[in-house]
Amino acid sequence: MQNEKSDAGINTNGSTPGPLAAALKADIPGIINSGRLSWAMDELIVSGEKAIKENGMYADPAVLSMYTLTFVYGDGTTALNNPNDVVISETMSHKFFGNGNPVGKTIKMGAKGAYSVDGLYKITGVYKDLPVNCYYHFQWLSPYTTWENVNTWLKPWSNNLTETIVELSPTADTASINKKLKFFLATKVDKAINQCFLFSMNDWHLRNNFVNGLQDGGSIKYVKLFSMIAIIVLLIACINFMNLSTARSEQRGKEVGVLKVMGANKASLIGKFISESMLMSFIAIMVAVALLYILLPFYNNLVQKQLSVNLFSPAHLGGLLGIGLIAGIVAGLYPAFYLSSFNPITVLKGIKIKSAVSVVFIRKGLVIIQFASSVILIISTIVVYKQVQHIKERDLGYNKNNLIYLDLQGNMKDHFSTIKNSLMATGYVENAATSLHDALHVYSFGDGFSWQGKNPNAKLAIHSNVVSAEYVKTMHMQLVEGRDFYPGNVDSTNVIINESMAKLMGEEGKLGNIITTGQHKLSIAGIIKDFIYNDIYGNGAPLIMFNGSYSATVMAMRFKPNVNLLRALEKTHDVMIRENPGFPFEYRFADKDFNDLFLSETLIGNLAGLFAMLAIFISCLGLFGLAAYTAERRRKEIGIRKVLGASVTALTGLLAKEFLQLVTVSCVIAFPVAWWLMNNWLQNYTYRTTIQYWMFVIAGFAALFIALVTVSFQAIKAAMANPVKTLRSE
Repeated sequence: MQNEKSDAGINTNGSTPGPLAAALKADIPGIINSGRLSWAMDELIVSGEKAIKENGMYADPAVLSMYTLTFVYGDGTTALNNPNDVVISETMSHKFFGNGNPVGKTIKMGAKGAYSVDGLYKITGVYKDLPVNCYYHFQWLSPYTTWENVNTWLKPWSNNLTETIVELSPTADTASINKKLKFFLATKVDKAINQCFLFSMNDWHLRNNFVNGLQDGGSIKYVKLFSMIAIIVLLIACINFMNLSTARSEQRGKEVGVLKVMGANKASLIGKFISESMLMSFIAIMVAVALLYILLPFYNNLVQKQLSVNLFSPAHLGGLLGIGLIAGIVAGLYPAFYLSSFNPITVLKGIKIKSAVSVVFIRKGLVIIQFASSVILIISTIVVYKQVQHIKERDLGYNKNNLIYLDLQGNMKDHFSTIKNSLMATGYVENAATSLHDALHVYSFGDGFSWQGKNPNAKLAIHSNVVSAEYVKTMHMQLVEGRDFYPGNVDSTNVIINESMAKLMGEEGKLGNIITTGQHKLSIAGIIKDFIYNDIYGNGAPLIMFNGSYSATVMAMRFKPNVNLLRALEKTHDVMIRENPGFPFEYRFADKDFNDLFLSETLIGNLAGLFAMLAIFISCLGLFGLAAYTAERRRKEIGIRKVLGASVTALTGLLAKEFLQLVTVSCVIAFPVAWWLMNNWLQNYTYRTTIQYWMFVIAGFAALFIALVTVSFQAIKAAMANPVKTLRSE
């Protein structure tokens, strides 16, 4: 990885110079292997009558051994030794060649797009499909040198567009190597200030977030979050066991008395009750494992992962054993001490056991903890949902509706004007444009821009895009000052900047002023309103748009409002097949690309909602049991009140009142805790929603209503019982 310093802070990324891999292996002890990878790209693969787009990468031969690909056919040690060799996955092999051995056969590769390497490639190996949880998912690999020789701009040390991977010797000291890497680029490039460091494969997925050059978590936060929620749900279940065990203590009082008279001491009784708790815990684990196998496909569909249960692995067995022991002890410890403390004389005489004030207090406190946890989860679910909707509904600065993107392939770039006119002639297409990047992902940036009055020592990373003359109109961007590019891509000496760029330039950020990059002097022809790109949670960042089609990789096409999209896509398909024969018609909707950016937040909301419902359900099970116990204890009181004229409604309210008071207290406790937790969570987003009072009102009323329904069932049942039966003496 590389830390790039600028006045805005430190940007960390995996783009490194092309020559770095060989230099590291040669110059730094402890690095025993190194290799380069291109970025992942779709290439059109042609074999006979079959033409299919497949995703792959260009890689050095060393990558095959470092990633330990398992070869079905061919020799992995020599598979990428020649320029036009290619190794393919089993799935790709089956698509083109069935079940036979394709080694030695040739395929045509290349989409004639930007950076493509067109030509015939010889298949030298077939490797087993990469597992679904693999960081990479390439279907083919071809030598990096083949790609580099066509795209010669990759060769200098000054270009950072190559991914570099290294393998360390088992005895290597990572800290020592990082110390040498820190200023390694400065020994190769004059005045280089960027710093390299090793980034372990163990962290690529879960800990890949960096803030100002320092590792700052990543997806691991979701693992921790849902582990914590799972613990809370399990704790709620343990609380149920504690409450119901102590509440039913009268029924076990005589058992405890008899055991004590027969010689059982307190320690043996505690062991007996905890062992019962553990037995129940392990029975629950067996039921849970069975449910896990049944529900896992549905869960995988929800989280869009392919999780599996390797039940007999030591880690899983150890985890289940640990959960069973801890849950059994936590749930059973307090009831065991409470039940074993009974006086045998008292209980054997039949004297009614009165719950100590402390026991009642603890029982009520546990109910409060249960419902407070549930209310916090409900509020969290609402806030997460509101945050996602808040971002989705914000003004992007362009219109994402009725907009599709097509990757340039074949002759699309050279014949763009003809294709655009044919598309607009269908009557369905409003406009079309080409660009280096789509509007949502502007990856190009650099600090080589200057203007009059700029501090020459300032390092300001400014993003840029190269667009055709139709781009601003096609995207429905708002021009706030100046003019659009002239038709025909003739505005090579002019640029359009956004408001953030104009603000960054200060007095020089006005129409007609000059921006210099290298030997080029470019005049500001127009200023557009900021639009959101790269960071959907942030605000507009400085951007310069150049006019041209020389480096275009994507075409944006906008359909007219209120058209039949299916019919419009059919007409577009016909045009593209006619104007760009031999290449499949593939597109993606801009609004879907936008919505895909919220998969993590949407998933958090869905899972939090699921856990909230589970927590509420478990809490209500405990409340249901306590309500039944309370009704049982007060059956004679209820009978007397009924004989004296109390109505069913009054008796129901009498029994429900105590529990509703506990739920109300839980809400009072949960509200500030939930506000604090979610307010801290929202601080991670520059553009964020506000926490509003109605969120707490909904969560509070939901908890009260659910508790009322749960308790009322038992209360009504007790209130409607025949008083003659409850008051009759034995």
